[in-house]
Amino acid sequence: MPQIPEKIHELTVGQLAARSGAAVSALHFYEAKGLITSRRTGGNQRRFSRDTLRRVAFIRAAQRVGIPLATIRSALAELPEERTPTREDWARLSEAWRAELDERITQLNRLRDHLTDCIGCGCLSLDTCVLSNPDDKFGERRAGSRLMAEGH
Repeated sequence: MPQIPEKIHELTVGQLAARSGAAVSALHFYEAKGLITSRRTGGNQRRFSRDTLRRVAFIRAAQRVGIPLATIRSALAELPEERTPTREDWARLSEAWRAELDERITQLNRLRDHLTDCIGCGCLSLDTCVLSNPDDKFGERRAGSRLMAEGH
């Protein structure tokens, strides 16, 4: 991994890509979505502050565990622009996602546990299949393919 001298306070998009492991196109996408920011030089070239490296690392880690980009953007909006985010900043933000991740893990475990039954059966019954019809509450009250609110 290329090292960037400490005296350099801004990175080109190529340097940011090389250090973060993210593709240049991904960095442009992150910037377009408001996840990272850059300034433009007189020659219209992007320059990123060094703290963008940590922001990109945070974005990529959050994406790996399935956090939506809109949620990541909201979290990053809470971080200070004038300094590199700290370990405490990251801990506070990631703690907010814990319940969501725990619920997702529970759902995935439930799907995994029933996957063998489904593959063995092969029916994909809309009445009883936990993969096609998970946690069906409406099915207890009425049959049919449409789920409508009461009174309609």
